[in-house]
Amino acid sequence: MADTQQHDVNIGLIQANSHLGDIAANTDKIIQMRERAAALGADIIITPEMFLSGYPADDLVLRDDFMARIESAIGQLAELTSDGGPAIIVGAPYREAGQLTNACFILDDGQIIARRDKANLPNYGVFDDKRHFTQGALQGPVSLRGVRLGLAICEDIWFEDVVETVAESGAEMILSLNASPFESGKTDQRIMHGIARITESGLPLIYVNMTGGQDELVFDGGSFALNCGGGLAAQLPQFTETVSLVTARKDANGHYSFTGQITPPDEPLEAIWRALTLSIRDYVQKNGFPGVILGLSGGVDSAIVAVLAVDALGADKVKLVMMPSDYTADISLSDAALLAGNLGIALDDIPIRQGMDAFDNMLAEMFAGRGADVTEENIQSRLRGMLLMAISNKLGHMVLATGNKSEYAAGYSTLYGDMCGGFAPLKDVWKTTVFELCNWRNAHLPKGALGPEGEVIPTRIITRPPSAELRPEQKDTDTLPPYDVLDAILIALTEKMEDIETITAKGYDRDVVEAASRLLFRAEYKRFQAAPGPKITSRAFGRDRRLPLTSGFTPHEVETL
Repeated sequence: MADTQQHDVNIGLIQANSHLGDIAANTDKIIQMRERAAALGADIIITPEMFLSGYPADDLVLRDDFMARIESAIGQLAELTSDGGPAIIVGAPYREAGQLTNACFILDDGQIIARRDKANLPNYGVFDDKRHFTQGALQGPVSLRGVRLGLAICEDIWFEDVVETVAESGAEMILSLNASPFESGKTDQRIMHGIARITESGLPLIYVNMTGGQDELVFDGGSFALNCGGGLAAQLPQFTETVSLVTARKDANGHYSFTGQITPPDEPLEAIWRALTLSIRDYVQKNGFPGVILGLSGGVDSAIVAVLAVDALGADKVKLVMMPSDYTADISLSDAALLAGNLGIALDDIPIRQGMDAFDNMLAEMFAGRGADVTEENIQSRLRGMLLMAISNKLGHMVLATGNKSEYAAGYSTLYGDMCGGFAPLKDVWKTTVFELCNWRNAHLPKGALGPEGEVIPTRIITRPPSAELRPEQKDTDTLPPYDVLDAILIALTEKMEDIETITAKGYDRDVVEAASRLLFRAEYKRFQAAPGPKITSRAFGRDRRLPLTSGFTPHEVETL
């Protein structure tokens, strides 16, 4: 006979930004957000995956002192629940008998009443769960505040086994704790996996996701709740910390359904922009830098990085330096000055001619009889990097590198020059996307942005042919194919891992594809030394894409003399 007694349960979704490693701060945040949830009438609160430690904690979980702090914090939170307020479901690592698991703890009545461990451990892309954690056992639901909860941790809802087990064991709903990094277009993918589990189990599902930046990863939040049939019952804003209440109500047939707030997700370009600004803000603030510094060139890449930095941190935290050479065009100088003025930032000017003269004199004997070539071009770039690092050392501001993914992929960048910096916001942003973002930002003020509205990036910076300005009349297309062609080929080579035959079969010129492949493989050593930057595509350079530096594999035809 069906349970016809109506029983509402208010579940507080804690979509929050974890500071990896700062267990005390994360504990305090849970306590504060629990108070907010209690004021809303929550019976239960649920945090994202590994919230107490931060994710991915990597080898920190192998340290006894780190895990001891986790255990102490769990005890503190458990004791807190003796006050009669909301029960707590919190994600954290767990150790026992020499084994570690990625776990969630269920805390109520002043104690740990249950624990569930992640069963499906991802070990691909940016994830290394199998390096650190033991696979959790499949277990049934947990009874909490009068409802039987089926608990899943992130990857557990990408497969059938965990949800199937709890459904067959009498669960009345699924609660999923997640630390799912942002990728453009990933929101729909998450919801489709949720719908698949609902369809199989016949149970409604709540998905709580982390928000915030962590090194190369950005967590976008966007938590949601789905009713049976796949109807969206709640959706939280992206890239924003929030406490939101979802009410679970049992119908006459004993089935639960959810109601809650619905905030539509950001459209694609705004989502990318907000991911980039959040990554800059958290990398700077969590690492204790007073601000950032970057070199303006009058080009599109440094322009967009400057605007991203101001949107993330505010104009008072951003320093801009123009370092002109003999080849810097007058319009580059005027465009850079106009951009800085639009942002409300004084533009410092440090010409590099004296530095070039010094290098020419120092290297004159060594380079005697040899004409100018790429060496002198790279010295200009490295001089600029040296100047920025000197200012960084003196003032404490972190240097932002301004290279984009197209340049990093093709090796069209200079080690210790324009690649110099502590963080590279455009590292996973293709050049074609850079142009799209510039035009989008000129027409929109993103949510939460600290910069000005209106046309902040002068139109000529966007429309002018890109140039490194390291030699007379230089253009990027002197060395590279047009970016719309180059990006399409490089996306196929890097994100799709397609071979030359597959790409040329799509209609691309084989010589151009082979040339792009040579550039990509030759530059692996540069990317290995590059600053971290936020992941926004399906396969980013860094921990998301791993190739050997030394390799005899040559997918393109070998050049012969």
